[in-house]
Amino acid sequence: MSHPVWICVAAWFVPGAGHLLLKKWGRGIAFFAVIMVLFVCGLAMEGRLFGFSPGFFGLLKFTAGAGAGFPYFLGKLMAWGEGNVPGYGYEYGNTFLFTAGLLNMLLVVDAFDIARGRKQ
Repeated sequence: MSHPVWICVAAWFVPGAGHLLLKKWGRGIAFFAVIMVLFVCGLAMEGRLFGFSPGFFGLLKFTAGAGAGFPYFLGKLMAWGEGNVPGYGYEYGNTFLFTAGLLNMLLVVDAFDIARGRKQ
């Protein structure tokens, strides 16, 4: 399973998995922990997991959230992340959730570069 496409799919779906498959154990575990902490904090602050909605910003919110991979889909399946708009932490929670997804997308690119031999 060393083909870069499969590495990228694994890295997106399970945060840190791409690095684990590339035998970068410390990075993989650290990246998994960071993404999960961001995601759980975002949910704890009553952030919202946005589904797909029409329009440019709807697409951006969906893409940023779904970038986290399985935590996003598990959260949607379990009806977590409904969001509490008047809550004090709503915007902060959204920011944490978006950051988890966007950071995971950067980690997919990093795993791709390592798999292609562009980076060690």
